Amino acid sequence: MTAAAQFDLDNGEAYRAWRAHKLASHPRDIGELLVSIGDPRALSATERALTLDGNYLADDDGITPIAVADQGTRTAYIPYTTRPIKWHTDGYYNPPVRQVRGMVLHCVRPAASGGENALMDHEIAYILLRDENPGYIRALMAPDAMTIPSREEEGEVARGDQPGPVFSVDDSGCLHMRYTARTRSIVWKEDDATRSAVKALEAILASDSPYIFRGRLEPGMGLVCNNVLHDRAAFTETPQQKRLYYRARYYERVSAV
Repeated sequence: MTAAAQFDLDNGEAYRAWRAHKLASHPRDIGELLVSIGDPRALSATERALTLDGNYLADDDGITPIAVADQGTRTAYIPYTTRPIKWHTDGYYNPPVRQVRGMVLHCVRPAASGGENALMDHEIAYILLRDENPGYIRALMAPDAMTIPSREEEGEVARGDQPGPVFSVDDSGCLHMRYTARTRSIVWKEDDATRSAVKALEAILASDSPYIFRGRLEPGMGLVCNNVLHDRAAFTETPQQKRLYYRARYYERVSAV
């Protein structure tokens, strides 16, 4: 069996074997995801060699501080407000050569109230969609399934239109997902198959599925993941309790080694 055989819609045997293992090993609650780590300030040479995505509004070191902005460019973007953020994966507007596969979110200081995150493994979303209708997967793997329109700055095109699939398989045989539940600045492929697939995915994410975990990071806690689906609830700050997170995006997946 090849590394990506389980994602071949014509290979039911490989898919069923992978599916059984994935579901059997999936954590039952968010508590199973909590682990203690060593000193995050003492990175190994391998860890330092990983490629950060120097995304728009990141600091010079490629790491982005996520806090409410009172002025400047950041005020135009939802992550820098107290508003909720819908389901998405990070970097869904990036070109194929800059796909975000790994992500770290570190909490320095939570909000006074709110700001919880919901999480769902994108491989589980794939399973639920494929089990319901393999045609959903076929539609969402089309190279023009989802397009993020261009972004302009001062009359110039800062980033061109970015079409691409929702689900894709990378060179290592791993499943990647680019998705946003936003309804503005997004263009879905205009066909019945895509519309049905998007509605099915939205229904899964709006459900009380046992595969959706919810929790709030406290000071010193963090999320390390292979860019799974996630959202953010609205939150409230006080002068004494202002939310501050740091986010790092990587082109490489998280390694278990």
